[in-house]
Parts: sequence; structure tokens; C-alpha cells
Amino acid sequence: MDLPIALDSQLPQPLHTQLYETLRQAVLTGRLLPSQRVPSTRSLAQSLGISRTTVTQSYEQLLSEGYLQAIAGSGTYVCAQLPDDLLCSTQVELNTKQDPLPVKLSQQGTRLTQALFSISSEPQSVISFRYGRPALKDFPVDLWRRLLSRYCTAGSDWLDYASDFRGYFPLREAIARYVARARAVRCDPEQIIITNGTQQALDLVMRLLIDPGDAIAVEDPGYLSARRVFLSYGADLRPIPVDESGLRVEFLGNGEKKNGDKKIRLVYVTPSHQFPTGSTLSLPRRLELLAWAQQNNVLILEDDYDSEYRYGDRPIPALQGLDRHHAVIYISTFSKVLFPSLRIGYLVVPSHLVVPFTQVKWLSDRQLPTLEQQVLAEFIADGHLERHIRKMRSRYDQRRQVLVQALKAHFGDRVRVLGEKAGLHIMVKMDIALGDEEIIRRAASDGIGLMSARPCYLNSSCNSSCNPDPKAERSCEFIFGYSELDEPQIQAGISRLAKALEL
Repeated sequence: MDLPIALDSQLPQPLHTQLYETLRQAVLTGRLLPSQRVPSTRSLAQSLGISRTTVTQSYEQLLSEGYLQAIAGSGTYVCAQLPDDLLCSTQVELNTKQDPLPVKLSQQGTRLTQALFSISSEPQSVISFRYGRPALKDFPVDLWRRLLSRYCTAGSDWLDYASDFRGYFPLREAIARYVARARAVRCDPEQIIITNGTQQALDLVMRLLIDPGDAIAVEDPGYLSARRVFLSYGADLRPIPVDESGLRVEFLGNGEKKNGDKKIRLVYVTPSHQFPTGSTLSLPRRLELLAWAQQNNVLILEDDYDSEYRYGDRPIPALQGLDRHHAVIYISTFSKVLFPSLRIGYLVVPSHLVVPFTQVKWLSDRQLPTLEQQVLAEFIADGHLERHIRKMRSRYDQRRQVLVQALKAHFGDRVRVLGEKAGLHIMVKMDIALGDEEIIRRAASDGIGLMSARPCYLNSSCNSSCNPDPKAERSCEFIFGYSELDEPQIQAGISRLAKALEL
């Protein structure tokens, strides 16, 4: 271990005295901890560029005063317990208060602090219906471990820098084949860019395509994290209402703001499973949206975050697969179908945008870990991904049915369930004479975790510009995630919730 120590031969104080004082202060202030080993005289002399005799003189004085102790055959250590007289008689200034340098945030830094939020850990609950994670206990960990081990021992290429900043090519090939089969996405591997999850994908889109003040049309209610990314870049968000058939395209107008000063640059949608309502953008609405985008020269950002999980309904092709005018940028992730810490998502961009997206990706983080990309590529190519999805689709379907049945059994016609035919959550509207905060508080007091849908709305109050019904009530809407809970937990959780709400 090297010790960063400043010695100055120009001072009148001898070097061995300077070294002694520095080491003594380090012991008394806790920089060197009790029982911590210190460098040998030879290694410290070599590190500091001084003679070994100088170091030996300093060590001998520290040994004699009880700061250090030498253990034969082991080395020199800080004394485990300093003598009381040393601690009492020596006054050491532990901290020197100084005024921090005046730092002015950039314009974007200011927007970040205004648009974002305090990050805190999720409260612990006995039974949590909060949406977010897949069923991690059901992931084939042993299989993943074997694949990791195989690639770790097969060579050392994964230790080096990547040659392609878009991501590991076999993974992009596997993704291209998978999304063509599962989502009818039309692309080749060259159009795929591997990202650090959905958040980075959104960030890359904003960096490349949006200037402060540019207008982005977003679903209302919609995905809160995406909205925060957009706001952090100074975007002007236009709330567009949704219904049981998804985004209401007629509210996009002609792409212009009412006063005509800003044109919509981007439309962000979650068409396969709208977040949080769970509605699916119908085929006529998809065609209508694509036609609107072509007529108004506007890009569509399609977030296809958990479309693999559909129950009973026939899957509708992705917007990107229906697009014939290169108007759609497609985003997806493996966080919901595999596990969140994998942090692998991807963009499918139109061919003419591949080069600029590759460049901005390099500026963002150069590359994702190659080892995980290699494992995921084989996991997909060998069919493990689709087998895992089939297994989990059946399991989630059972949990979904139990949740819906339990809600109806305990709440009857006081609840309305939305979006129950897809995804890993449902949205529930409750007809209860309590506010959201009170419902969440009562549930938490009985160990039940709930998530209100209210933050997903862009505006705090309804008005005709964001909702077709100005009197629509947004309270008592909750997002119920069920992927992590087994059937008995779901039944027990809803029963306890009903009792907590005195129903």
C-alpha cells in the first residue's frame, strides 16, 4: 500500500521529522486505522523517493512513543489501542471548515433539478402491489450461470474494448430475428443499437433530436420516467388523452400549438400496453397515427416495454412493422422479460439515422459489458428466451386472474379494472370516499404497498386540453403489479386491503 505523503526538502525541518509528524497525524485523525498494516521501510522509501534510513528513523520514534507496533515475521502495524495520555494531550484538528467554491449549474443542470425528483428507496411492505419487477425467483439462474462461465473461460475478448459501438453483433442479429418473429418489427442488425436500458435509449433520442422548447406529444396519463427525461431536456410536453383504444389521435390536431409558434417534433406512445391504463392502441388508431405522422413530418417513439405478455387477445404488430415511411423509432428492453439488473435495452432506428445515433451512443458510454451481451445473444439464439416467456406468460396469467377475481370478490362494483389482458400490471379505479394518500396510508399500516396512478397524469387538474371530459375524476386510481406475488399472497393482500379500507 502506497501512502500519499508530501515531503519538502526545502523546509528547515528534517525529512524524517516531517515524515514522523505526517504519520503521527494520520494515526490520531483516523486516516490510518487501529491494527492497520503500514508499508515496510523499504517500500515506503522507494515510494517517496527518500532513503530507507530516513524512514527507519521516523518509524523508530513512532514505535517508541506507542503509535506503531512491530510484529516479528508479520510487519509493522498501527497500535490497536493508543495510550490514554497520547489521546488526551494531543489536540488534532479533524476537519477544517471551508466555504465551497461557488458553482453555477448549467441550463440543463437547472432543468434537471427542477424536473426530476428525490430518489429514495421503496418502502418495505409485507405484500407489495407496486409495479416494477418481473418474477425474479422464476428466472433460470443456473442456466444463466453456466452460460456466463462458458464465455468467461472461452477467451478474453470480452475484456477488451468493443469494435462496434452499436453493441455486440451476434446479439443484434439475435434481436433482429426475435423482434421480427414476435413483434413483426422490420429491421436488420445494422439498425439496432444496444443501450443501457430504456432510460438511456430515451436519453439518446433527446440528445439527438430535441432542442429546448421543442414540443413532444405524450399520452396522458403516461409513463412518468419518460416524461422526466423529456422535461430534463427542456421539452414542451403536450398531453394527449387515452381511452380503451389507446391514444386519441384526433387530439394531436395538425401538429401545431394553438398559437402556432411550435410544431410537434415527436410523439411518444406505449401502444402495445399503454402505461398505466393497460389499453392497446387499436389497429385503426395505429394506421391513423402513422398517417398523421407522415402528413405532419413527425417522428413516433414507440416504447414496447412488455408486449410479450398478452392473455387471450391476438397480438397486434408493432407500429414500427406497419410503418412504411421510416417515421418510427422502436424502443424495448429485457428488464421485464428477464431481470432488471441486466440493463440491456435496444433501439431500432430508421436506416438514415443509424450513423448519428451510433455517434451519440459512443459519446454517452462507449459500450455495454460484452460478457452479458454474449450470454444474452446465446440465450436468445438457442430459444431460451422464448421458452422462458411462454412459461412466465402462463404463470402471470394465473396471477392476473386471481388478482382480478379477488378485487371483484372483496370490492364488487366499487372497482373497475382496466388493462387486464396484457402486461404485468392492471389499473384499478376505486369508488371509495377516501383520497389516494389516505388509501395508501391505511394499506401501508397493514403491510400492503400500493402505487397511485395520479403522478402519471401530466396536469394536476383536468381540463379540456388534456382530457375530453373536463369533469373526469382522477383520484382513487391505482396501479396493481402482480408479477412478483404468488396466488396466496395476492388473495391475502386484497383481503387485507379491503379490511384496511373498512370495506
